[in-house]
Amino acid sequence: MGRAFEFRKGRKMKRWDRMSKDFTRIGREIVIAVKEGGANPDTNSRLRTAMQNAKGVNMPKDRVEAAIKRASSKEEGNYSEVVYEGYAPHGVAIVVETATDNPTRTVANVRMYFNRGNGALGTAGSSDFTFTRKGVFKLAAEGLDAEELELELIDFGADDIYEDSEEDEHGHEKHYIVVETAFSDFGQMQKALEQKQLNVISAQLQRIPNTTVHLEGEQLEEVMNLIEKFEDDDDVQAVYHTLG
Repeated sequence: MGRAFEFRKGRKMKRWDRMSKDFTRIGREIVIAVKEGGANPDTNSRLRTAMQNAKGVNMPKDRVEAAIKRASSKEEGNYSEVVYEGYAPHGVAIVVETATDNPTRTVANVRMYFNRGNGALGTAGSSDFTFTRKGVFKLAAEGLDAEELELELIDFGADDIYEDSEEDEHGHEKHYIVVETAFSDFGQMQKALEQKQLNVISAQLQRIPNTTVHLEGEQLEEVMNLIEKFEDDDDVQAVYHTLG
């Protein structure tokens, strides 16, 4: 079958792995949202956002409903949202967001990844200052004009609007318009997009690096291997870094 087949197979497996990881991550977002604000998305904005994000990664409706039902049960445990900060080798700052039912296990794993990857787990505030928290909304680009949209959304806190694209789980390129807001404007932008009935693929609070570190060769591979260790951990919701 040759190298081309193995390459395609490898890419497909990575997409499946990413999809499975997305389902786990969003399932936990749903549980946390329901525990915080109830199972009615009409009155729980965090749950609405989680359900929106589930739709954006094609998470089956029955899995979403099962997560809501499970979260509503008294038998379902709570997840703690814990943020870990540290540094990879070569001066790359890393922030790891987790949602865990066992913080002791999670911190042990995070510390192990840093140590084995020649990095160091830091204390609160040791690396988070190198990032700015922003609201990041991905909209389906079809039928939208970025410049016109900017005029519509600037009064609701739009800091930056630009076009982007990525491969979906089937290997097809999907085009987006990305809207960035300040952390404090996330809620009002979410409401504005809902009122305008725009097709929002995802809505997230992200950490955007203020500066980046450029690496090549073995140094780049070393840092990427560490980042992948975090991303593969089921307790990890998101990993942010200053690798440029």
